[in-house]
Amino acid sequence: MIRPGLYIEQFINWLTLHFANLFDVIKVSVEAVVGGLEWCLLLLPFYVVIALLGWLSWKRAGWGTGILAILGLLLIYGMGYWEKTMETLALILAAACIALLLGIPLGIWAAKNKLANKLLRPLLDFMQTMPAFVYLIPAVLFFGLGKVPGAFATIIFAMPPAVRLTTLGISQVPDSIVEATRSFGATPRQLLFKVELPLALPTILAGVNQTIMMALSMVVISAMIAAGGLGEIVLKGITQLKIGTGFEGGIAVVILAIILDRITQSFGKKKQTTAK
Repeated sequence: MIRPGLYIEQFINWLTLHFANLFDVIKVSVEAVVGGLEWCLLLLPFYVVIALLGWLSWKRAGWGTGILAILGLLLIYGMGYWEKTMETLALILAAACIALLLGIPLGIWAAKNKLANKLLRPLLDFMQTMPAFVYLIPAVLFFGLGKVPGAFATIIFAMPPAVRLTTLGISQVPDSIVEATRSFGATPRQLLFKVELPLALPTILAGVNQTIMMALSMVVISAMIAAGGLGEIVLKGITQLKIGTGFEGGIAVVILAIILDRITQSFGKKKQTTAK
């Protein structure tokens, strides 16, 4: 009988044994980022955060979205889930930022190097199609329970769109523009930062939007390993058959998803309008 899972288990155990110090450093660093974001979000009074997010939604996506954001966040506060919502927002923002910091350079590398693209493509397929629950297993072995393994599993799950859409955006830059830039003596660095990345920005921003949305979809799954936040409320509703509690947690997640989606989408649309 062929048991590939046995070899993967041995590999994970080998990593856990030989890179324990590295995982400790990563754990402390990610804890500091998530904890710092949480502290900042909870330091401000709730009405200041609601006003800031409402103003940002209004400026970026219109007055309708601004009103929706303010009413939605007031509903979350009224339900008593403000602290859990800020915990979730901090975890999502930290995981999405790390996923983008890793994913965008990998996307640029894949766009510039055909071999890298061939190597990354099956890996990204694997990352996107593997059931998200599976990522919790190595995350717990590497980092134990808590927010850090939740962030780790979220990063793995949310990174593929950032890589794929960065590669797509740069690949779609017309050859005529690239050749014209080279003919004027531009260096590869100037070509990338002054021509290709600005032209690919709407597609890259679509990747940013998708990365944040996929990170948000991991909220409930991460709660299974004590990551906390709104996922904990939904999980409590499921395990204790408290239908009302589960729905309230779900409504809070949906409100947060709509606000983040509208704000991040607006950046991409603005760039596309400017480009036209």
